[in-house]
Amino acid sequence: MDFDTIAAVATPLGEGGIAIIRVSGSDAIAAVDKIFKGRQKLSTVDSHTINYGHLIDENGETLEEVMVSVMRAPRTFTREDVVEVNCHGGIVSVKRVLDLVLAQGVRMAEPGEFTKRAFLNGRIDLSQAEAVIDLIRAKTDRAMKVALNQVQGKLSKLIGKLRQQLLELMAHIEVTIDYPEHDVDEVTRTLLSEKSRWVQGEIEKLLSTAKQGKILREGLATVIVGRPNVGKSSLLNSLLQEVKAIVTDVPGTTRDIIEEYVNVRGVPLRLVDTAGIRETEDIVERIGVEKSREMLGKADLVLLVLNFGEELEDEDRNLLAVVKPMNAIVIVNKTDLPQKIDMEEVRRLAGDLPLVTISVKEEEGIEQLEEVIASLFFSGSVQSDDLTYVSNSRHIQLLQEAYRTIGEAIEAVENGLPVDMVAFDIRRTWELLGEVVGDAVSDDLIAQIFSQFCLGK
Repeated sequence: MDFDTIAAVATPLGEGGIAIIRVSGSDAIAAVDKIFKGRQKLSTVDSHTINYGHLIDENGETLEEVMVSVMRAPRTFTREDVVEVNCHGGIVSVKRVLDLVLAQGVRMAEPGEFTKRAFLNGRIDLSQAEAVIDLIRAKTDRAMKVALNQVQGKLSKLIGKLRQQLLELMAHIEVTIDYPEHDVDEVTRTLLSEKSRWVQGEIEKLLSTAKQGKILREGLATVIVGRPNVGKSSLLNSLLQEVKAIVTDVPGTTRDIIEEYVNVRGVPLRLVDTAGIRETEDIVERIGVEKSREMLGKADLVLLVLNFGEELEDEDRNLLAVVKPMNAIVIVNKTDLPQKIDMEEVRRLAGDLPLVTISVKEEEGIEQLEEVIASLFFSGSVQSDDLTYVSNSRHIQLLQEAYRTIGEAIEAVENGLPVDMVAFDIRRTWELLGEVVGDAVSDDLIAQIFSQFCLGK
């Protein structure tokens, strides 16, 4: 498979100590060699070496001092020749070096094109390629660990094992159809039932991790709601351990949505501090309140904050009624103040929802709150590193369909249907699992997946 040579900046734009321009393709070494001046020509150096020198422009003037890594195919990420030019990390410097490289007949890479080439050249499968973007976007150590396991092929190997079992079943069915005189029907049906149930059980194990995997990948949309001045912004700042929201004693200070990521015991929360929900004549504040109500409807987790030092109001009661059927935690803040709230009424209105008392000001109860958040979604802690998580929505959908079709195969066996009809469902399951790792997927899907990547990856 032949591709033209591509280049892109592989490091974040802006000022930094070092920037890297990545070049990949059959002409990568030759293209950079035209503008490189060092002790040796890049075409003569050993693979996987880094070489000091300068880049020279078309007028023979020195453009930059660089270190150039040369990696020859096939032992590279893309399985093509790869050159990485390490230059000084400044906006002007990077632009000049990239422009000089592109002037050598090299094309600017599209988003994710390096990883796409790694997939198309057979170095990684599609599930590993998709995990690369998860690795880049990981918000917690555990999310990074899950993504890294998938990049290294942990999910791919399990899918491959399942597909091999199904392939052996299909081969057995073909033999029984071609040579019926050698078939013992009872033995064949027992084999089909046992193997199909095993495959279904393994798919079920994967799907059991889907909720947690998706949380680790995307984070929990967590909305902090409550009346004005109950301590929502203070709670946000406490969980973030830095001041992101303005905190005053004046009700209605927060008028817009403030969104930040925080790691709570391995659980990534996309924390949203909302405007206090109350009736108001202030036009700007009213818009903020409407946004708060809108965000409440989209939340995976709701943190409803009440004030220990104030009596319950109708707005508190209404919010308790709204969040009662949701994944929500009722938080009574400001326990450092004299008690005015009726805790018995709060417990009655909260029903089965977890109830936590805290004082953000005195930094009391925050650890208990974090424990409750973790227990809601991970039974107190994230599960073992050995577990293979499935976190990608596309993978989950395909696995759900595969679980259904293998179930239909098991049902067909138990109902005594002809084995060639059973074979149809087994083959369909095999195909669906193949789509997880990129076997027989459309070009449009491939383009859509890699369009989500950043340039240079």
